[in-house]
This record gives sequence, C-alpha cells and structure tokens, in this order.
Amino acid sequence: MNQELTYWVALAHTPKMWTAKKNEIIAFCFQQGKSIIDFFSSDQFLGMELKPQEIELLQQTKNELANYAFMVEELLDQGYDIIPVTSKECSPTLKSNLKYNSPIVLYTKGNKQILQEKSIAIVGSRNANEKSLLFTDNVAKKASSENKVVVSGFAKGVDKQALDSALAYKGQSIIVLPQGITTFSSGIKKYYKQIIEGDVLVLSTFHPKLPWSVDLAMARNSIIYGLASEIYAAQSDDKGGTWSGVTEGLKKGRQIYVRVPEKREKCANQTLISMGAIPVDIDGNEIQTDYPLLIKEVTVNNLASELSPIDSIEDRIYDLLSKGTYSSKQIIDGLNLSDFSVQKMASMLSKMKNISKIKEGKTMRYSLVSTKQPKQLSLML
Repeated sequence: MNQELTYWVALAHTPKMWTAKKNEIIAFCFQQGKSIIDFFSSDQFLGMELKPQEIELLQQTKNELANYAFMVEELLDQGYDIIPVTSKECSPTLKSNLKYNSPIVLYTKGNKQILQEKSIAIVGSRNANEKSLLFTDNVAKKASSENKVVVSGFAKGVDKQALDSALAYKGQSIIVLPQGITTFSSGIKKYYKQIIEGDVLVLSTFHPKLPWSVDLAMARNSIIYGLASEIYAAQSDDKGGTWSGVTEGLKKGRQIYVRVPEKREKCANQTLISMGAIPVDIDGNEIQTDYPLLIKEVTVNNLASELSPIDSIEDRIYDLLSKGTYSSKQIIDGLNLSDFSVQKMASMLSKMKNISKIKEGKTMRYSLVSTKQPKQLSLML
C-alpha cells in the first residue's frame, strides 16, 4: 500500500501540470485496467497520448520517486493519512462538486469518517463585525444540532468562529489548511483532544512541507467550497477570498446563502444577493428581500460601471477561443474591442472560467479548456 501511495503523491506533486490533466491520467489508467504504478513503470506511460512537455514532466517525477517514497513513509509514521481521489475514504461531496478538478490526494489528521458526513461551509471576512460572528455562531449551532460537519479555513474572523462554535455545540469540523499539513504542528497540538476524540479532521491538499502563503490561502478556498453541500457567507468585501469564492460559486450554479446586511453596514453582502445568492437572516433562515436581481454578469471591482453587455463580450471571447489560441492583443483586435486595454482584457480573462493560460516567451496566450468530464473518470469517482 505504501508503494502505491508513493506513486499517487508523485502524480499529485508533478509540477506545471493541470489537476484536470492528472485526473485524465487516472481515468486513462482506469480505462486500461491498470494501476498508477503500472503507468509510471511503463517506458511509454502505457501509450497514453501526451504532449512532449508532459512526458518530460512525468519523467522528472519518476526520477523523484525515491524521495516521495521516503516522504510517504515519514508521514504515515507520524500518524498522517494519505487519501487518493479514487479511494472510498475520499469525500464524495468534494468529488461531486469539483469533478475533474478534484485534488489527487488529501493529507489528513484525525477522523476520516467525517469526510462522508453531510457538511456546510461558513465563510466570511477576517475582520468580521459582531453581527457576522453572531450569524456564524447561530449557523454552526444549527448545523451541529443536525449532525452536519462545519468546514472552515482556520483564518481569523468567521473561519475561526465557525470552528470554535461547532466544537462548543458538540459538533464536528474540518480544518482546511492553506499550507502543508506538517507545518501545522502547533494547531494539531492545540486541537489534539478534539482530533483524538474524532471531532476534528485537519486536511491539506498541498505538499506537506509547504509553509503558509497568500497563494495557498486563495487556492484553499476552492477546497472549502468543494467539501460543503451548503455554503453560508457571513460577511464579504467587494474583493478578496470570500468575494471571489462566492461569485465563482454562483457562476457554477451553487446555492449560496448570504446574510442580509443591516442598513448602512459596510459590506458587499447586498451585492452578492443581487447577483443571485440566497438571502438569509441572522439565524441562517431563508427570507424574502426587495433586492433586485441583476440580470447581467458583473466584475468584482465596480458594480455600477460594469453593468454593460459583459455577457455578450464573454460569449464572443469563448467563441473566438474555441477556434484557437490567442493573446490579449489578438482578442481585442479580433473582436474590435477598442475600449479594452491589454491589461483590462488580461484581467477579464483571469476571471472567466474554463480558460487556460499558455506562456510563449514573453507573450501570454489563452485557450479554452474543455469542461467535459472524461467518462472513465466519472465512473471511477
């Protein structure tokens, strides 16, 4: 088993390769009736059609297998668990929500059974106000009474309140780390009693030795949302992790519950509700409001100025990228978007889903990523 985990970890940390591509590799192995060990042991990677740069990356990974084997042994000896995406122990909610973007492995410490339970995420500002913290406490209390696991990111503010409230009300919680799991030793020590008793599961998808960083904190958000069947937003600014997570979730059709703000309260909750989030009261119960629902897509920076036909521009961009790979300048020229600068187009493209970036020298080009999940991967997950 340790040997197979070595190959899973090696694939998970193959650099400069999209997670979707790694899941395609897993699906290919499933289709061929082969294991991940067979894939790496084969001289030609089982004959899978790969780009030259992908083959080079995988060859480099093969050269690192001894180091990954040592890391796996060390993690298991220290009481950590490594859960591959195909394992029955992996969260079905996570795989259902993220599909081909599901992380290849999960590193965990604690009660793995928590991953099989119904779950909610409570998200919000690090500098949350008293109303937001009360809302978080109320929602966590209700979730705990209904035996739902509370997912949080362990940041100060709403995240920390969600965790502490869940435990105070005898509930369970998943701590999703913005760092490698072995760098969270102080947190594991603090919650050791709850971990041992089965009420807390610590989880990371990053290399076990990576320290905290802003980039990892942002990347961690998709895992928080992916682990949750229900998402509650206590307080959001008009930028940052909560805003980007909620707006991206709404684009994907997720039902997200947002606390209705009080008059003159400085937050972007009302904007999120007008974009399609479900309004809820201080206890997390759905209510009716008079907020108008915006018909058009908006950007994260300036709601009023972006109520122009952004949807039609996006459709035109998607249509163009379906025909090839282009730079920001080529997209602007090709679609006659004279009011767009290269920087503005690049910013817009970064916010659009299913678009990948390809760096060619000093030029960044964009292409359309297929959203179709491989049939074999769907069966396997």
